[in-house]
Amino acid sequence: MRSLFRLLVAFVCAVATYYFTYWFGGALLGIAGLPAWTAFVVAVLATVLVVRYVWRQTQTLHAGLATSVLLGALVTGAVAFSIGFFSPMIFTPGANQGPLLGIFITGPLGVIVGAVGGALYWSVRKRRGVATDDEPAA
Repeated sequence: MRSLFRLLVAFVCAVATYYFTYWFGGALLGIAGLPAWTAFVVAVLATVLVVRYVWRQTQTLHAGLATSVLLGALVTGAVAFSIGFFSPMIFTPGANQGPLLGIFITGPLGVIVGAVGGALYWSVRKRRGVATDDEPAA
């Protein structure tokens, strides 16, 4: 069950990272005058790095503050971005600006909420006396 959850989290992060990096980063690379294929290469590279990080960090239950904040931000931001990016395409296919909701609103808000949630999760675990990677249990 845990492996299935890790796979699902890694997949959602992969899809969200690829689309966000490809469309948003690709627009910035296009403005800079770089060839169109560079957006694909940058998106794939960013996706591989994020999936590798998420896969490794979800392997253990013990996490420090930085890991909890970063993992919470990545996972929650990826889910929020995916919902904001794909929902308008499903529910209102005629809207030409639908995916912008995920890029500019739900994605960044999800990252902020996930980072705060990760910090709260870490502080609750620390208060309960659960051991982290940084310090042994008392």
